[in-house]
Amino acid sequence: MKIWSKSITDGERIPARFAMGKHDPETHATFSDNVSPHLAWGELPDGTKSLAVTCIDVDVPSVGDDVNQEGKSVPHDLPRVDFFHWAMVDLDAGLGSVAEGAFCSGVTVGGKAGPVGPLGTRHGKNDYTGWFAGDETMGGDYYGYDGPFPPWNDTRLHHYHFTVYALDVDRADLGDAPSGADIKAAIEGHVLASATIVGTYSTNPDVTG
Repeated sequence: MKIWSKSITDGERIPARFAMGKHDPETHATFSDNVSPHLAWGELPDGTKSLAVTCIDVDVPSVGDDVNQEGKSVPHDLPRVDFFHWAMVDLDAGLGSVAEGAFCSGVTVGGKAGPVGPLGTRHGKNDYTGWFAGDETMGGDYYGYDGPFPPWNDTRLHHYHFTVYALDVDRADLGDAPSGADIKAAIEGHVLASATIVGTYSTNPDVTG
């Protein structure tokens, strides 16, 4: 099974167009275009009935005390946790690809509707749902894709794993308001094959790589 993208090159920096946030010299960071990337796939195994897609940042700080705080930085060696940026099921394998912006274009304030998404898909809530919880402006349930926006004072380069899963079911067994973790659990035992590309990103101009 193969995955490729016109938007993201495996092992290289993700263009800011596909991120939720970007560096700003005056305010450290600001919102970006937040466009969902092009993805394509091929060489699916026999028996593939549908696809699932996830995007997970594996470098999110496990403790948020220093995140985006003036005069502080998030240490490189701080333990890290996963953060779901995208979790989607019921994607038609026969499509072969999805276009840029097919699932998101722009930052939606106060949450994004779901779980029903474009092209007959269903989306889980991404982890911005928890990140923005309690924020009067941004708070809400965020379904579908929202791109990278790592802390502007993080000293570690973040790695985003875009994975397409070939499933042996037409439709995943999900509840009414699934999270990204719920989607990962629902496809467990139904994955025939998977393929991943990894993009990197930072809003800290001092972080290279």
